[in-house]
Order: sequence, then structure tokens, then C-alpha cells
Amino acid sequence: MFEVSFIPAFKDNYIWLLQRDRRAFVVDPGDAAPVVARLEADGLALEGILITHHHADHQGGVGELIRRSPVPVFAPAAESITGSSHPLFGGETITVLGCTVQVMAVPGHTAGHLAYVAGDRLFCGDTLFGAGCGRLFEGTPAQMAASLDTLAALPLATLVHCAHEYTEANLRFALAVEPDNQAVHARVARVAGLRAAGQSSVPSMLAEELATNPFLRCREPGVIAAAMREGAVDASPVAVFAAIRAWRNRF
Repeated sequence: MFEVSFIPAFKDNYIWLLQRDRRAFVVDPGDAAPVVARLEADGLALEGILITHHHADHQGGVGELIRRSPVPVFAPAAESITGSSHPLFGGETITVLGCTVQVMAVPGHTAGHLAYVAGDRLFCGDTLFGAGCGRLFEGTPAQMAASLDTLAALPLATLVHCAHEYTEANLRFALAVEPDNQAVHARVARVAGLRAAGQSSVPSMLAEELATNPFLRCREPGVIAAAMREGAVDASPVAVFAAIRAWRNRF
């Protein structure tokens, strides 16, 4: 399996670097400059790019990277992606640095959003965050709830490689939703320690997300009760998700 690390970009983006035997792929390179600097510093040859969705902070560096190295760009077929050479819809299996990667359709944040699963590693862009999920810019609550259910069904030991450092802010909301959830309180303390030490809070483990992320807990009594107080139309998972996502937007 390849090694995984991140390249920080912009204010809080993570560009994931996959490397094996001096060969590399990058996931969601919104900016080319830090990618080029890292590749040169580590003596790595870029062999391909994975894109989860079309937002500029996830694909803005693709043009410069493929100008320097004309490599394959795997990207959502349903979205406009610079340099896309391998359009994907979800359900495909691709090979990255000799490893099998499953492509998953996870619409909600955007209409054609994809996630990539390699062994116990999930690269999910802006669909699932540490203790949170992405805003619904193009999809519906039903789509996003279904996408999150798809990710939640992965093995508990799956490592969640999201694209932003949002965990601390998301945990403040998680506490508002479930103030008595001791797993959330424990995670707040742990993440505060990591961030104070200048360390990343991600990747997280899916098991931890299931215990602390309100958007994966829409069938839990406490989350349902909170959603009903916030105006959920009923106690169904989609209605609960819609209510807490709307609450998070104004939190």
C-alpha cells in the first residue's frame, strides 16, 4: 500500500499526497505551488491526480500540475474539471500506485461529488469532515444523507481523510446537538490538545465519527430530539439530517 501524508494549502485545506517508491498521486490539489515544492523536496514523480469535486480550492492547481507533468486526472464525469482525462461516475475500480481504489458516488455537497477508498483509507473531499459534513451547495438533504450512510457503512477502522481542518468548530456544534455525549467531550479535549501542539486533527477513524459526528447519528434519540426542537418535520433520518444541517449553517 502507498504511504499517505498531507500538504497544507490556503487557510485550512489538506491536499493528500499518496506515495510509493518515489512515485506520487495527489488528491484535490487546489494550489499547485505547495504540491510542486513537496514533490521536489522529497524527490517524487507525480503520476496522477484524484479529484473529488469541482470547487476551485480542490482543483485550482490541476492546470499547472499537468502542464509540468501530463499525468492522468481522475475526476467526476458530471462536473467540469480542468484536465479531466478519466471521467468517473462512481462504482468504478481504478489502480493508483499499484493499489486498488474503489470510486464512490457521494452527491450532496456538489452534484457529482466522488469519494475514493483504498484499503482502510477514505478520501472524501467535502462530504464528511471531522465531526461534521459539507454544506449542500448543489444536492438535496436526501442525497447527502444517503451519501453519508454509504460512508458510514465502511469498516469501523476506516481512516477518514477529509479536505479541511474543521474539526474543532464542528465539535462545538456536536456538543450543542448532544451535550451529554461523553465521546464528544473526550474528542473535544483530544483535538484541542492536538491543535494546541500544531498537529492535524485528521485523519480520524470512522468509528470515532460514528460516536461523535451528529450527521452520522441521525437515528440516535438525542440527535432526533435536538432536530425536532430545531423544527424537523418528522423523526425520519432525512428530516433529522435536514434540520441539523440547517442549524449548523446558522450556528
